[in-house]
Amino acid sequence: MTDLVLNWVLPTPALLAIAAGAIALLLVLIMKFKVHAFLSLIIVSILTAVATGIPASGLVPTLLSGFGGTLGSVALLVGLGAMLGRMLETSGGAQVLTNALIARFGMRRAPLALAIASLMFGFPIFFDAGLVVMLPIIFTVARRLGGSFLLYAFPSAVAFSVMHIFVPPHPGPVAATGLLGADVGLVLLFGLLIALPTWYLVGNRFGRYVGRKYDIPVPSILRGSTGDLAEFASSPKLGTILTLLLLPLVLIFLNTGLNMLATAGVVSLEETWVQILRTLGETPIALLITVIIGMILLGWKKGKSGTLVETVVDSALGPVCSVILITGAGGMFGGVLRASGIGNAIADSLDAMGLPIIVAGFVIAAVVRVAQGSATVALTTAAALLQPVVAATDGFNAVELTAIVLSLAAGSVFAGHVNDSGFWLVSRFFEMDTKTTLKTWTVGQALIAVIGFVFALTIFLVAGAF
Repeated sequence: MTDLVLNWVLPTPALLAIAAGAIALLLVLIMKFKVHAFLSLIIVSILTAVATGIPASGLVPTLLSGFGGTLGSVALLVGLGAMLGRMLETSGGAQVLTNALIARFGMRRAPLALAIASLMFGFPIFFDAGLVVMLPIIFTVARRLGGSFLLYAFPSAVAFSVMHIFVPPHPGPVAATGLLGADVGLVLLFGLLIALPTWYLVGNRFGRYVGRKYDIPVPSILRGSTGDLAEFASSPKLGTILTLLLLPLVLIFLNTGLNMLATAGVVSLEETWVQILRTLGETPIALLITVIIGMILLGWKKGKSGTLVETVVDSALGPVCSVILITGAGGMFGGVLRASGIGNAIADSLDAMGLPIIVAGFVIAAVVRVAQGSATVALTTAAALLQPVVAATDGFNAVELTAIVLSLAAGSVFAGHVNDSGFWLVSRFFEMDTKTTLKTWTVGQALIAVIGFVFALTIFLVAGAF
């Protein structure tokens, strides 16, 4: 099924007014009337299609084309990544890894050890789940060493945040990658190149500043139980955890590296061995292989019953269904925008304003993020708006597309405040009042966005020069 395109389009001012009205309506539905983002995106997509003159006979096909195309690239990655994360979480792998890092770095460098563990653990695990799993360990270390709790918790929280924002298989970068047609392997590679120095500047350097400035006592709250899944815990070996964390990276980098070597003429993509290795390195296949190996190493090999293993991996799917559906609805919105001609109108307006697409994407994502709180909605909205612009603009190479995706990801995390669930997660688990959380976490999120965007813009400009 392909997107329908109108034989005629409304004047540019009218299309821009419809686009602005669609975004405003989306925010009103989500913020004021508390309509779920999935339903809001569908409603806005339908109304936008009607307002721009898409005929009734083409309405549903256009909606389904955008929705299905996005789900094809998002659902597998997010679902498999969630399964891997849940097994690592419930098996006790997080604690094993963290204890090993603290033993290696020493207690004086405990904040650094915790942050490194969080960066590694944050690859497959979502921000909130990873932070909650890590908190009991952070509590223990903070009580033992003393000082402000933020010295230990802030670097780890930022570590989970940057991995969640910039690195697949997390839903934000995956959704934007699918919507804009970027290479997910390149997004993963450059996402790591942005996430790590951004963490150093915000999590480490700024984290030390807020830790010295705000003396936060160690919270009394403790969260470590896995409930009905506690039987899956087995204290796996450190080598097992490192294998499961690094295997998908190695496989995906294998795919990306072969593509780069083929572009350089070193290997041929027609060779059978190259095709096989590239297939193994496709992100869904790499994650599937890792999940299966995780089931073997953390489940069956540890004597866990097949029913328990099934229960653990199944428990990961429920929480991510909403995320998957929201990103699919964002793709639906993008399909309507492509068919309506709004994308070309936005492109013309950006050209007239002299605002580069990578800057415009960051600004759009940041504005939507500040307005309604959800990074996922901000990212999918911005990507949906830029999708037809990218399609209408020739000449972007693969790295430039990757940089655009990462600029949107940076914008989507900008200045999370009281309308963001992550804000309250940090506020309540860290036992900080709202004012202090705004001064620490909100400022930190703004810094992540700006610094991440600067790195993405640098990559974009360097890639465009070659």
